[in-house]
Amino acid sequence: MHSLLHLLALVLVVSYSTPSRPVEGHSAFPVRLDTLQLYDEARQRAVPIAIYSPETGKQTAQQQVVIFSHGYGANKGGDYLAYSYLTDFLASKGYVVVSIQHELPTDSLLPLEGNLQIVRRPFWDRGARNILFVINALKSSHPEIAMDHITLIGHSNGGDMTALFPQLYPDMVDRIITLDNRRMALPRTAHPKVYSLRSSDQPADEGVLPSADEISKWGMTITPLPTITHNEMDDSANDLQRKEIQNHILTFLNN
Repeated sequence: MHSLLHLLALVLVVSYSTPSRPVEGHSAFPVRLDTLQLYDEARQRAVPIAIYSPETGKQTAQQQVVIFSHGYGANKGGDYLAYSYLTDFLASKGYVVVSIQHELPTDSLLPLEGNLQIVRRPFWDRGARNILFVINALKSSHPEIAMDHITLIGHSNGGDMTALFPQLYPDMVDRIITLDNRRMALPRTAHPKVYSLRSSDQPADEGVLPSADEISKWGMTITPLPTITHNEMDDSANDLQRKEIQNHILTFLNN
């Protein structure tokens, strides 16, 4: 037991909180943002996270947690604070949203050549381990956050990590939602439930998306977005595009 705790050990290096704030236009609850820098001793790796929490005044017995993984940011840092149109929105609706910084300045850059399903796999493995570490760390350090109902959401490269996670660590999450992951095959499974929003301009590699028969067999949901491109799924989306993505994801979460 001691060795297990050591492997999952967590060092809190930085903690920063912002005052509660309403989310303009669609807030049900004010949202509190806390940024933490976790440290995974087993891998000697910092794992910055942002926690977006609804200020509900009470704890919800069946509160759901969303873990968000950003798209590739060329190791510039700060990507875990991007996609605020989605993280803030979901927190305002009562979800606890944990956004993970997957890239560090000292990491190798994501390969752009070769068989991308092969050369990028170590980066997705690292991302999946980041997600696992954060889940276990929060169970220990933040017992007030109910970790019984977890949804993974990820865009692009973060969507590939999201698609890989339940294949490495089964039965840990309720559902996954990918925003245009293009390289890592979506898991063919009824649990977790699988949802994916697809852009209008960038096709997925062969085998990433399920066939019509697989969609029917496993109850998967693949939703095309004819007016939204791959690069418009982050904070560059306009108001109409943001609302469309928000509405789809809220529907998936409420299923």
